[in-house]
Amino acid sequence: MLSKAATMEIPMNRNGDTGTLPEDDSLEQVAKLQWSLDEKDLQQVMVSGPNLNETSIVSGGYGGTAEGIIPTASIKGSSMQDSRSSSSMTAEESSRGVAVEKLDFMKQWGLNTYKCTKQMIAERFGRGSRTVDLELEAQIEVLRDTKRKYENVLRLARALTNHLYSMVQTQHALGDTFTDLSLKSPELRDEFGYNAETQKLLCKNGETLLGAINFFVSSINTLVNKTMEDTLMTIKMYEAARLEFDAYRADLEELSVGPRDVVNMARIDTAQEQYQIHKDKYERLRSDVTIKLNFLDENKVKVMHKQLLLFHNAISAYFAGNQQQLEQTLKQFNIKLRPPGADKPSWLEEP
Repeated sequence: MLSKAATMEIPMNRNGDTGTLPEDDSLEQVAKLQWSLDEKDLQQVMVSGPNLNETSIVSGGYGGTAEGIIPTASIKGSSMQDSRSSSSMTAEESSRGVAVEKLDFMKQWGLNTYKCTKQMIAERFGRGSRTVDLELEAQIEVLRDTKRKYENVLRLARALTNHLYSMVQTQHALGDTFTDLSLKSPELRDEFGYNAETQKLLCKNGETLLGAINFFVSSINTLVNKTMEDTLMTIKMYEAARLEFDAYRADLEELSVGPRDVVNMARIDTAQEQYQIHKDKYERLRSDVTIKLNFLDENKVKVMHKQLLLFHNAISAYFAGNQQQLEQTLKQFNIKLRPPGADKPSWLEEP
Protein backbone atom coordinates (compact mmCIF):
# COMPACT_ATOMS: atom_id res chain seq x y z
CA MET A 1 0.00 0.00 0.00
CA LEU A 2 2.93 2.35 0.73
CA SER A 3 4.43 1.59 -2.67
CA LYS A 4 1.09 2.35 -4.29
CA ALA A 5 0.89 5.67 -2.48
CA ALA A 6 4.41 6.61 -3.52
CA THR A 7 3.66 6.14 -7.21
CA MET A 8 0.44 8.15 -7.27
CA GLU A 9 0.30 11.53 -8.98
CA ILE A 10 0.35 14.61 -6.76
CA PRO A 11 -2.45 17.04 -7.81
CA MET A 12 -1.93 20.78 -7.84
CA ASN A 13 -4.53 23.47 -6.99
CA ARG A 14 -5.04 26.66 -8.76
CA ASN A 15 -2.35 28.56 -6.82
CA GLY A 16 0.22 25.81 -7.50
CA ASP A 17 0.12 24.36 -3.96
CA THR A 18 -0.36 20.81 -3.33
CA GLY A 19 -3.75 19.91 -2.12
CA THR A 20 -4.65 17.44 0.46
CA LEU A 21 -6.00 14.25 -0.93
CA PRO A 22 -8.70 12.34 0.83
CA GLU A 23 -6.53 9.23 0.56
CA ASP A 24 -3.61 10.71 2.61
CA ASP A 25 -5.34 10.23 5.91
CA SER A 26 -6.30 6.70 5.08
CA LEU A 27 -2.71 5.85 4.02
CA GLU A 28 -1.29 7.17 7.27
CA GLN A 29 -3.80 5.18 9.28
CA VAL A 30 -2.98 2.02 7.34
CA ALA A 31 0.79 2.54 7.93
CA LYS A 32 0.29 3.07 11.66
CA LEU A 33 -1.88 -0.03 11.90
CA GLN A 34 0.68 -2.14 10.03
CA TRP A 35 3.49 -0.89 12.31
CA SER A 36 1.53 -1.75 15.48
CA LEU A 37 0.78 -5.26 14.16
CA ASP A 38 4.44 -5.83 13.31
CA GLU A 39 5.47 -4.65 16.78
CA LYS A 40 3.00 -7.01 18.47
CA ASP A 41 4.24 -9.96 16.40
CA LEU A 42 7.83 -9.16 17.34
CA GLN A 43 6.98 -9.05 21.06
CA GLN A 44 5.15 -12.35 20.81
CA VAL A 45 8.13 -13.99 19.11
CA MET A 46 10.52 -12.59 21.74
CA VAL A 47 8.37 -13.94 24.60
CA SER A 48 7.45 -17.37 23.29
CA GLY A 49 10.55 -18.09 21.22
CA PRO A 50 10.63 -20.21 18.10
CA ASN A 51 9.82 -23.90 18.20
CA LEU A 52 12.70 -25.89 16.77
CA ASN A 53 10.38 -28.49 15.40
CA GLU A 54 8.44 -25.82 13.42
CA THR A 55 11.31 -23.64 12.22
CA SER A 56 12.63 -23.93 8.70
CA ILE A 57 15.89 -23.35 6.95
CA VAL A 58 15.63 -21.41 3.67
CA SER A 59 18.09 -22.59 1.12
CA GLY A 60 17.48 -19.81 -1.38
CA GLY A 61 17.33 -15.94 -1.15
CA TYR A 62 14.69 -13.88 0.56
CA GLY A 63 11.27 -14.38 -0.91
CA GLY A 64 12.32 -17.56 -2.66
CA THR A 65 9.96 -20.33 -3.50
CA ALA A 66 8.81 -22.90 -0.97
CA GLU A 67 10.82 -25.59 -2.74
CA GLY A 68 14.02 -24.41 -1.03
CA ILE A 69 12.58 -24.63 2.53
CA ILE A 70 13.94 -27.59 4.54
CA PRO A 71 12.08 -28.44 7.79
CA THR A 72 14.41 -28.99 10.76
CA ALA A 73 12.28 -31.94 11.89
CA SER A 74 13.53 -33.89 8.88
CA ILE A 75 17.14 -33.09 9.82
CA LYS A 76 16.51 -34.24 13.40
CA GLY A 77 14.91 -37.47 12.20
CA SER A 78 17.80 -38.21 9.86
CA SER A 79 20.33 -37.69 12.67
CA MET A 80 18.37 -40.04 14.93
CA GLN A 81 18.28 -42.64 12.17
CA ASP A 82 22.06 -42.30 11.73
CA SER A 83 22.66 -42.78 15.49
CA ARG A 84 20.35 -45.81 15.57
CA SER A 85 22.08 -47.36 12.58
CA SER A 86 25.52 -46.77 14.13
CA SER A 87 24.44 -48.32 17.47
CA SER A 88 22.94 -51.31 15.67
CA MET A 89 26.17 -51.72 13.71
CA THR A 90 28.18 -51.63 16.97
CA ALA A 91 25.94 -54.26 18.58
CA GLU A 92 26.20 -56.42 15.49
CA GLU A 93 29.99 -56.17 15.49
CA SER A 94 30.22 -57.07 19.20
CA SER A 95 27.92 -60.08 18.76
CA ARG A 96 29.95 -61.12 15.75
CA GLY A 97 33.14 -60.89 17.84
CA VAL A 98 31.61 -63.08 20.57
CA ALA A 99 30.54 -65.63 17.97
CA VAL A 100 34.05 -65.72 16.52
CA GLU A 101 35.55 -66.26 20.00
CA LYS A 102 33.13 -69.12 20.69
CA LEU A 103 33.93 -70.66 17.33
CA ASP A 104 37.67 -70.49 18.03
CA PHE A 105 37.14 -72.02 21.47
CA MET A 106 35.10 -74.89 20.05
CA LYS A 107 37.70 -75.44 17.36
CA GLN A 108 40.53 -75.58 19.90
CA TRP A 109 38.50 -77.84 22.20
CA GLY A 110 37.71 -80.23 19.36
CA LEU A 111 41.35 -80.39 18.28
CA ASN A 112 42.52 -81.02 21.85
CA THR A 113 39.89 -83.73 22.37
CA TYR A 114 40.89 -85.42 19.15
CA LYS A 115 44.57 -85.49 20.09
CA CYS A 116 43.87 -86.81 23.61
CA THR A 117 41.50 -89.49 22.33
CA LYS A 118 44.07 -90.57 19.76
CA GLN A 119 46.75 -90.77 22.46
CA MET A 120 44.46 -92.74 24.80
CA ILE A 121 43.64 -95.30 22.11
CA ALA A 122 47.31 -95.64 21.19
CA GLU A 123 48.21 -96.27 24.85
CA ARG A 124 45.36 -98.75 25.24
CA PHE A 125 46.55 -100.85 22.28
CA GLY A 126 50.23 -100.48 23.15
CA ARG A 127 51.17 -98.38 20.12
CA GLY A 128 51.93 -95.13 21.95
CA SER A 129 54.49 -94.12 24.56
CA ARG A 130 53.38 -92.96 28.00
CA THR A 131 55.15 -90.73 30.51
CA VAL A 132 55.40 -92.60 33.82
CA ASP A 133 56.62 -91.47 37.23
CA LEU A 134 57.02 -94.78 39.05
CA GLU A 135 57.39 -93.36 42.54
CA LEU A 136 54.42 -91.04 42.20
CA GLU A 137 52.25 -93.72 40.60
CA ALA A 138 52.99 -96.05 43.53
CA GLN A 139 51.98 -93.36 46.05
CA ILE A 140 48.75 -92.71 44.16
CA GLU A 141 47.87 -96.40 44.15
CA VAL A 142 48.54 -96.63 47.90
CA LEU A 143 46.25 -93.66 48.49
CA ARG A 144 43.41 -95.21 46.52
CA ASP A 145 43.75 -98.50 48.37
CA THR A 146 43.86 -96.67 51.73
CA LYS A 147 40.72 -94.72 50.83
CA ARG A 148 38.83 -97.93 50.02
CA LYS A 149 39.82 -99.46 53.38
CA TYR A 150 38.94 -96.33 55.33
CA GLU A 151 35.57 -96.22 53.61
CA ASN A 152 34.96 -99.75 54.88
CA VAL A 153 35.91 -98.67 58.42
CA LEU A 154 33.54 -95.74 58.12
CA ARG A 155 30.70 -97.98 56.96
CA LEU A 156 31.20 -100.42 59.86
CA ALA A 157 31.47 -97.61 62.42
CA ARG A 158 28.18 -96.15 61.22
CA ALA A 159 26.55 -99.57 61.46
CA LEU A 160 27.86 -99.91 65.04
CA THR A 161 26.44 -96.47 65.85
CA ASN A 162 23.00 -97.46 64.53
CA HIS A 163 22.98 -100.72 66.52
CA LEU A 164 24.17 -99.01 69.68
CA TYR A 165 21.53 -96.30 69.29
CA SER A 166 18.81 -98.95 68.95
CA MET A 167 20.14 -100.73 72.05
CA VAL A 168 20.16 -97.49 74.06
CA GLN A 169 16.58 -96.74 73.05
CA THR A 170 15.56 -100.27 74.05
CA GLN A 171 17.31 -99.93 77.43
CA HIS A 172 15.60 -96.61 78.02
CA ALA A 173 12.16 -98.11 77.26
CA LEU A 174 12.95 -101.15 79.42
CA GLY A 175 13.98 -98.97 82.36
CA ASP A 176 10.74 -96.99 82.14
CA THR A 177 8.76 -100.23 82.07
CA PHE A 178 10.57 -101.59 85.14
CA THR A 179 9.92 -98.33 86.99
CA ASP A 180 6.22 -98.49 86.19
CA LEU A 181 5.99 -102.11 87.29
CA SER A 182 7.80 -101.37 90.56
CA LEU A 183 5.05 -98.91 91.40
CA LYS A 184 2.22 -101.27 90.46
CA SER A 185 3.70 -104.48 91.95
CA PRO A 186 4.39 -104.01 95.67
CA GLU A 187 5.61 -107.57 96.11
CA LEU A 188 8.32 -107.09 93.42
CA ARG A 189 9.07 -103.43 94.02
CA ASP A 190 12.72 -103.95 94.97
CA GLU A 191 13.51 -106.32 92.11
CA PHE A 192 11.90 -104.06 89.51
CA GLY A 193 13.52 -101.05 91.13
CA TYR A 194 17.17 -102.07 90.91
CA ASN A 195 16.66 -103.47 87.40
CA ALA A 196 15.23 -100.11 86.36
CA GLU A 197 18.23 -98.32 87.86
CA THR A 198 20.62 -100.68 86.07
CA GLN A 199 18.96 -100.07 82.70
CA LYS A 200 18.99 -96.32 83.23
CA LEU A 201 22.71 -96.44 84.10
CA LEU A 202 23.42 -98.54 81.01
CA CYS A 203 21.37 -96.09 78.95
CA LYS A 204 23.38 -93.15 80.27
CA ASN A 205 26.69 -94.91 79.55
CA GLY A 206 25.41 -95.88 76.12
CA GLU A 207 24.64 -92.26 75.32
CA THR A 208 28.15 -91.30 76.41
CA LEU A 209 29.62 -94.02 74.20
CA LEU A 210 27.44 -92.86 71.32
CA GLY A 211 28.93 -89.37 71.66
CA ALA A 212 32.46 -90.79 71.42
CA ILE A 213 31.65 -93.01 68.42
CA ASN A 214 29.84 -90.19 66.62
CA PHE A 215 32.94 -88.02 67.03
CA PHE A 216 35.05 -90.89 65.65
CA VAL A 217 32.71 -91.29 62.65
CA SER A 218 32.68 -87.56 61.93
CA SER A 219 36.48 -87.34 61.94
CA ILE A 220 36.89 -90.38 59.68
CA ASN A 221 34.25 -89.00 57.31
CA THR A 222 36.12 -85.68 57.04
CA LEU A 223 39.39 -87.48 56.38
CA VAL A 224 37.97 -89.79 53.72
CA ASN A 225 35.38 -87.65 51.90
CA LYS A 226 37.09 -84.25 52.10
CA THR A 227 40.84 -84.48 52.62
CA MET A 228 41.47 -87.63 50.57
CA GLU A 229 38.88 -86.66 47.97
CA ASP A 230 40.53 -83.27 47.46
CA THR A 231 43.88 -84.97 46.86
CA LEU A 232 42.26 -87.41 44.42
CA MET A 233 40.71 -84.51 42.48
CA THR A 234 44.18 -83.01 42.08
CA ILE A 235 45.41 -86.43 40.93
CA LYS A 236 42.67 -86.55 38.27
CA MET A 237 43.76 -83.16 36.99
CA TYR A 238 47.36 -84.39 36.96
CA GLU A 239 46.42 -87.49 34.94
CA ALA A 240 44.49 -85.39 32.42
CA ALA A 241 47.47 -83.04 32.08
CA ARG A 242 49.76 -86.04 31.59
CA LEU A 243 47.55 -87.33 28.77
CA GLU A 244 47.53 -83.92 27.04
CA PHE A 245 51.29 -83.62 27.44
CA ASP A 246 51.87 -87.03 25.82
CA ALA A 247 49.39 -86.22 23.04
CA TYR A 248 51.18 -82.98 22.05
CA ARG A 249 54.56 -84.64 22.51
CA ALA A 250 53.57 -87.39 20.06
CA ASP A 251 52.24 -84.76 17.65
CA LEU A 252 55.54 -82.88 17.77
CA GLU A 253 57.54 -86.05 17.22
CA GLU A 254 55.37 -86.93 14.23
CA LEU A 255 55.85 -83.50 12.65
CA SER A 256 59.59 -83.54 13.28
CA VAL A 257 59.96 -86.65 11.13
CA GLY A 258 58.25 -84.98 8.16
CA PRO A 259 59.77 -82.73 5.45
CA ARG A 260 61.37 -79.39 6.34
CA ASP A 261 59.39 -77.13 4.05
CA VAL A 262 57.95 -73.74 4.99
CA VAL A 263 54.48 -75.02 5.83
CA ASN A 264 55.75 -77.90 7.93
CA MET A 265 58.22 -75.67 9.78
CA ALA A 266 55.37 -73.35 10.77
CA ARG A 267 53.43 -76.35 12.06
CA ILE A 268 56.47 -77.53 14.01
CA ASP A 269 56.85 -74.14 15.66
CA THR A 270 53.18 -74.15 16.69
CA ALA A 271 53.44 -77.72 17.97
CA GLN A 272 56.60 -76.84 19.90
CA GLU A 273 54.80 -73.95 21.58
CA GLN A 274 51.82 -76.12 22.54
CA TYR A 275 54.15 -78.84 23.77
CA GLN A 276 55.95 -76.42 26.09
CA ILE A 277 52.65 -75.09 27.47
CA HIS A 278 51.35 -78.56 28.32
CA LYS A 279 54.72 -79.63 29.68
CA ASP A 280 54.72 -76.75 32.16
CA LYS A 281 51.15 -77.59 33.18
CA TYR A 282 52.04 -81.25 33.67
CA GLU A 283 55.10 -80.49 35.81
CA ARG A 284 53.17 -77.98 37.92
CA LEU A 285 50.38 -80.45 38.67
CA ARG A 286 52.86 -83.22 39.39
CA SER A 287 54.49 -80.99 41.98
CA ASP A 288 51.07 -80.18 43.48
CA VAL A 289 50.22 -83.88 43.76
CA THR A 290 53.51 -84.67 45.49
CA ILE A 291 53.01 -81.89 48.04
CA LYS A 292 49.41 -82.90 48.76
CA LEU A 293 50.33 -86.56 49.19
CA ASN A 294 52.98 -85.66 51.76
CA PHE A 295 50.60 -83.41 53.69
CA LEU A 296 47.89 -86.07 53.53
CA ASP A 297 50.17 -88.72 55.05
CA GLU A 298 51.10 -86.44 57.94
CA ASN A 299 47.49 -85.41 58.56
CA LYS A 300 46.25 -89.00 58.35
CA VAL A 301 48.71 -90.20 61.00
CA LYS A 302 47.78 -87.39 63.41
CA VAL A 303 44.02 -87.82 62.96
CA MET A 304 44.00 -91.61 63.17
CA HIS A 305 46.30 -91.68 66.20
CA LYS A 306 43.86 -89.50 68.12
CA GLN A 307 40.68 -91.21 66.89
CA LEU A 308 41.89 -94.76 67.46
CA LEU A 309 42.94 -93.88 71.00
CA LEU A 310 39.51 -92.36 71.63
CA PHE A 311 37.71 -95.38 70.20
CA HIS A 312 39.74 -97.84 72.28
CA ASN A 313 39.36 -95.99 75.59
CA ALA A 314 35.62 -95.38 75.14
CA ILE A 315 34.81 -98.99 74.19
CA SER A 316 36.96 -100.42 77.01
CA ALA A 317 35.43 -98.15 79.66
CA TYR A 318 31.88 -98.87 78.48
CA PHE A 319 32.12 -102.65 78.53
CA ALA A 320 34.07 -102.57 81.78
CA GLY A 321 31.23 -100.60 83.33
CA ASN A 322 33.60 -97.82 84.35
CA GLN A 323 31.42 -94.75 84.07
CA GLN A 324 34.04 -92.42 85.50
CA GLN A 325 36.69 -93.49 82.99
CA LEU A 326 34.19 -93.15 80.14
CA GLU A 327 33.35 -89.59 81.12
CA GLN A 328 37.05 -88.81 81.57
CA THR A 329 37.71 -90.04 78.02
CA LEU A 330 35.21 -87.56 76.60
CA LYS A 331 36.77 -84.72 78.61
CA GLN A 332 40.24 -85.73 77.38
CA PHE A 333 39.19 -85.30 73.75
CA ASN A 334 36.98 -82.24 74.36
CA ILE A 335 33.76 -83.99 73.35
CA LYS A 336 30.55 -82.39 74.56
CA LEU A 337 27.37 -84.43 74.58
CA ARG A 338 24.25 -82.85 73.17
CA PRO A 339 21.23 -82.86 75.45
CA PRO A 340 18.15 -84.81 74.28
CA GLY A 341 16.19 -82.87 71.67
CA ALA A 342 19.13 -80.60 70.79
CA ASP A 343 18.85 -81.57 67.10
CA LYS A 344 15.29 -80.26 66.92
CA PRO A 345 14.91 -76.63 65.83
CA SER A 346 13.59 -74.11 68.30
CA TRP A 347 10.16 -72.55 67.93
CA LEU A 348 11.86 -69.45 66.46
CA GLU A 349 13.42 -71.55 63.67
CA GLU A 350 10.28 -73.51 62.83
CA PRO A 351 8.57 -72.44 59.60
